[in-house]
Amino acid sequence: MRGLQHDEDGALDELIVRKSPGLVGVAGRMLGDREEAKDIVQITFVRVWEHRHEFRDRWSPNTWIYRIATNLTIDHLRARQRRERAMVVAGSSLRAVDSERKSLAELQQREIGEILLKLIGCLSNRQRVVFVLRAIEGLETKEVAAIVGCRGSTVRNHLFVARRKLRRELEACYPEYFPGPPVDPMGEDR
Repeated sequence: MRGLQHDEDGALDELIVRKSPGLVGVAGRMLGDREEAKDIVQITFVRVWEHRHEFRDRWSPNTWIYRIATNLTIDHLRARQRRERAMVVAGSSLRAVDSERKSLAELQQREIGEILLKLIGCLSNRQRVVFVLRAIEGLETKEVAAIVGCRGSTVRNHLFVARRKLRRELEACYPEYFPGPPVDPMGEDR
């Protein structure tokens, strides 16, 4: 970041090479679209460049960059939701899967990923960011709190609520994954 602030040749390129894979992963999971995620990451680095002189040494570069990326992703999600509300969705198209070319394990992994991406839509934007960063990306609670701009206890609360919502959505939409009577994650009988 110091090199970037001093306009050193290659500093931005090095930052892009080092941080892009993780940022694309986070944004991709939040958006459910890897190509959109790549666009968000490009915009992230434009913002990093534009605001490089505002960065302070007391901040973690990783947290600062991830915060820019997650805020851009949330803005993109909000814009997408506005567009979706404005349009009448006439149906959904299913992707054809060539079962001869895909192994059963790949198909199952893809199915699980698609289910998770569908279910993540039930979460608020803040819960979605926390869930992706903490549960999927494996970032520490402290780092997620810094990225999101809240306390660690708030991160844990968002994560708890997100997991509970996801479990209820999974149980409602895919009951075949839950043999026997429905179970309340809070331990109460229904």
